[in-house]
Amino acid sequence: PSSTSSRASSACPPPPTGNKPTMEGYYWLQFGILAIACAGLEMQKAGNKERVAMPDTFISFRNLYLFVYSLMMAGDWLQGPYVYALYQHYGYSTGDIGKLFIAGFGSSMIFGTVVGSMADKYGRKNAALTYCVTYIASCVTKHWSDYNVLMLGRFFGGIATSLLFTSFESWLVAEHFKRGYEAEWLDKTFAKAIFLGNGLVSIVSGLLANFLVTDMNMGPVAPFDAAACFLAIGGVVILFTWSENKGDASESTTVQQGMQQAYAAIASDKRVFYLGAMQSLFEASMYSFVFLWTPALGPNGEDIPHGMIFATMMVACMVGSSVASRIMSRPDTRPEKYMQTVFLASAASLSIPVLTRSLGMESDGYKGGPITFEGKVQMLGFLVFEAMVGIFWPSMMKMRSQYVPEEVRSTVMNFFRIPLNLFVCVILYNVAMFPLAAMFAMCTLFLLIAAALQKKLEQLTEGPVYKKAAGMGPP
Repeated sequence: PSSTSSRASSACPPPPTGNKPTMEGYYWLQFGILAIACAGLEMQKAGNKERVAMPDTFISFRNLYLFVYSLMMAGDWLQGPYVYALYQHYGYSTGDIGKLFIAGFGSSMIFGTVVGSMADKYGRKNAALTYCVTYIASCVTKHWSDYNVLMLGRFFGGIATSLLFTSFESWLVAEHFKRGYEAEWLDKTFAKAIFLGNGLVSIVSGLLANFLVTDMNMGPVAPFDAAACFLAIGGVVILFTWSENKGDASESTTVQQGMQQAYAAIASDKRVFYLGAMQSLFEASMYSFVFLWTPALGPNGEDIPHGMIFATMMVACMVGSSVASRIMSRPDTRPEKYMQTVFLASAASLSIPVLTRSLGMESDGYKGGPITFEGKVQMLGFLVFEAMVGIFWPSMMKMRSQYVPEEVRSTVMNFFRIPLNLFVCVILYNVAMFPLAAMFAMCTLFLLIAAALQKKLEQLTEGPVYKKAAGMGPP
């Protein structure tokens, strides 16, 4: 499902040294059930002979993209769990670290739209290569403990994040239709990309980062060096195997004109506006959740295994993407309709911490003790939310591929991220001012508004005109 690094860094405090043996079974049971469900869904899917009617050229094209996307996501996920820990290792206070995080989101917000417009004008392949270079530069800065150098690293990281979440998807959509492939095959590529990049790769990256730091004793900079290696390999593959694609008529358009066109597309087309608003609302809730789940599950300093919980959440996300793949493969099912349910289920899952407090369910937890009953109830809700994240990404990608104009695709997608980054900066800056229940209530409200907007989008796109266009690719 931010950047994803910031999602991984949800385990902000360094992971505790151990957990009560009696409680380990509880975490393994959850992980096992979700892993079995995930494997079952994937095996069932594989048994449906998905290769039917897909030419070998498309299979090769898709596999190459998935390989590159997985490498790019590994470069992002590897850094996540140790960003906060590295800054602590260098002796910086929580306030100083907060400012570094704000710098990353602020950089993404300010420069994101510019780099998005430049991707449309100068090419999405060039933008993907720029992502590799800027993120490697960000990793290299982690070798210095100087605050200004670390701030520069966050600046590079913010730009890289904007490119990761826009240029790769823009390249894929444009290249897919340029090669004359069927629109419905794109849905499957989206679902597989989320399953691999946001699910499997995140778990493996977390384990590898932990192995490098804990087992190999290579220090908290090691995951950043490993990330740079993955990014470099991916960059070489992109350089020699990807063809370039740009926004239509981009040669005669300046970057400023491209940004104006993107703004006009959002202002004049309600479908694009609703999509952007829903994306901002959902991602704002998701990134807030990143900072909230740790204190929610261990409000009194309970001994919770952050790494195990994070891995379980990622498996839940993989289950969601597997379900999304099945739903989207049905010709009679539209994301405009079922996404309303996804937003409502997300709202219900994040309202659980509000309900447990209002119903007086707070248990007598203590520092270093096991997770409380309240924590267990909330954990189940959080796993449901992660499954909804797994459905959200490929479904949102499908709707964007249908409604966002090709010529300004990257720019529009970065415009969508401005409110998100602004919101996260405000939350990070004032995180101590809001009680936990109030933060979860705000997330719930955002998701309810998203569900209402999704209903409006469904009403707007009903009818034969839409159904004809939906099978034809981007308008």
